[in-house]
Amino acid sequence: MQIDWATLAIQAINIAILIWLLGRFFWRPVSEMIAQRRTLAGQNLAAAEAKRQEAEAALADIARTRDGFAQERTAILDAAQKEATALHETQRDETRKLVETMMAQAKAAQEKSSADAQAGWEADARALAVNIAGRLAARLSEPVVQDAFLSWLVAGIKELADATRATVAAGETPLEVVSAAALSPEAEAEARRQITAAFGGEMRLNFRVDPALIAGLEIRAPHLVLRNSWQADLAQIAAGLTHAA
Repeated sequence: MQIDWATLAIQAINIAILIWLLGRFFWRPVSEMIAQRRTLAGQNLAAAEAKRQEAEAALADIARTRDGFAQERTAILDAAQKEATALHETQRDETRKLVETMMAQAKAAQEKSSADAQAGWEADARALAVNIAGRLAARLSEPVVQDAFLSWLVAGIKELADATRATVAAGETPLEVVSAAALSPEAEAEARRQITAAFGGEMRLNFRVDPALIAGLEIRAPHLVLRNSWQADLAQIAAGLTHAA
């Protein structure tokens, strides 16, 4: 067997040229395409990671906002409770001081011997009573005042004898709940709930407005009247002053 070196050389040259052509026009573009795809894939992964981090940050912001709302709600409720308590105590102290002032004036007036002094004291007492009503009426726009009267009314119901409460609850005539001003639907519903619970049974309640009360809530029935208003308080104070005189 003889080797045709010329043919072998030509084939070697052809193979070298083919390898060069493949490296020049095929492998290089393919390598560049692979590199581009790899770069694009890395960019997509980076973008996806950025989106994930943004979503986690948004969820964290939502959680912080929700926690803030919960804390704010708790703070508002605490502040409202403190305000109601402070207002109740302030009104009680003011009423006590005003009553003490009236009693002091009544005592001073009793010690006077002249009719003119007595007439002057009566005028002062009436003016002070009007001043009390005016000062208290100025607060009637605050819901906490109505809540205070409701709590006092419920306390008065609970102080009734068990037999009295049972008789009233079993009566066929609806109870009248009288207020100085019309109650809002929410306030009326809360008053209905607390009064019914205090009597310990289902009650039929009719709500009515009587501006003469000045402020307060009263219950009126054929055999039961619970006074719980500034009108009743002023009348009691006036009666006490008249008796003292």
